[in-house]
Amino acid sequence: MSDLINSHKIAIVGGKSAQLAAELGTQPTDLEGCDLALFLVSANDGIVSADLDKWRLAREMYIPSLVIICDLGSSDIDFEDMTAIASKMLDPVVTPYLVLHGDDGAPAALIHLENLQITDYSSGVKEVRAADPEHIELVAEFRAEYLEDIEDAGADSFSAGLLFPALPWVEGTRIGLDQIADFLNEIPIIS
Repeated sequence: MSDLINSHKIAIVGGKSAQLAAELGTQPTDLEGCDLALFLVSANDGIVSADLDKWRLAREMYIPSLVIICDLGSSDIDFEDMTAIASKMLDPVVTPYLVLHGDDGAPAALIHLENLQITDYSSGVKEVRAADPEHIELVAEFRAEYLEDIEDAGADSFSAGLLFPALPWVEGTRIGLDQIADFLNEIPIIS
């Protein structure tokens, strides 16, 4: 992943930016001149006002931005609730993935709302499989909303800095890292 990540100039804004940069294998850059901005929103602490100012600057510059929801393993607030809060604090976000939890309640997998594939990290090895019928039923309403948002926004709205996907990131696991890399593939490299 680091070859793909290193080919992009990424700004990482938020309390755990150094940790996320290390897990991605990248060195963050300033907001000005970056290809992509990652805005960390903590399920424990939310987002601080200085980061809100950087969000506004990124919007003025039309920088493609991902909202990364972190601290999901240590908070009573779940991913869906935190994306609603992020939508109020920043701009409306879309959720291409939802978090699935293991028997112990910890985040264990992601379900992609577009193709209904589950990426399971519970064994420590990434496994991708089709969603079970109960998962499809569970996410049907979220999926319909996501697909409608994508259709309304247009195909290139993320790379144009007009659509803001919210992704979960569970520190110390692969949950979220592969998905961030997938979004990087949509961003042209600025020379």
